[in-house]
Amino acid sequence: MIDWKEVHKLTVNGSPEPPRRVEKSEEEWREELTEEQFRVTRKHGTERPYSGEYCESHKPGLYACACCGTELFDSSEKFDSGSGWPSFTEPVKDNVIKYTEDSSFGMSRIEVLCNVCDAHLGHVFPDGPEPTGLRYCINSSSLILVDEEN
Repeated sequence: MIDWKEVHKLTVNGSPEPPRRVEKSEEEWREELTEEQFRVTRKHGTERPYSGEYCESHKPGLYACACCGTELFDSSEKFDSGSGWPSFTEPVKDNVIKYTEDSSFGMSRIEVLCNVCDAHLGHVFPDGPEPTGLRYCINSSSLILVDEEN
């Protein structure tokens, strides 16, 4: 199980090998994504707190990358963090998330990206619930919910 110590290790030493790679030009991404999805995922943007489609959602299913469809988070790991963004305790697999240091805006944070297509997802923090103690704070625009019923 991943914890904050392991997140730091992956940030410094590199993330695990992804299950596959998806690479496209900026123009191709612009054609496939909405303007907001492109701004968030390809330009490392952030949506306003409490504005995202999945912030209050409790539907069962898997949350996948909006860019490449890689399954990233299970709804059973989603919790209400009060942060204004969908929050999860851990990814569905160790190799679907890429961790990088983010020192933008005068802060030191760990950015999380899709390990398959490098889409910006959000950040991870060490203030989540047990058992991982992690809070993956993710932009709704970077996700699509794959319903369990489908």
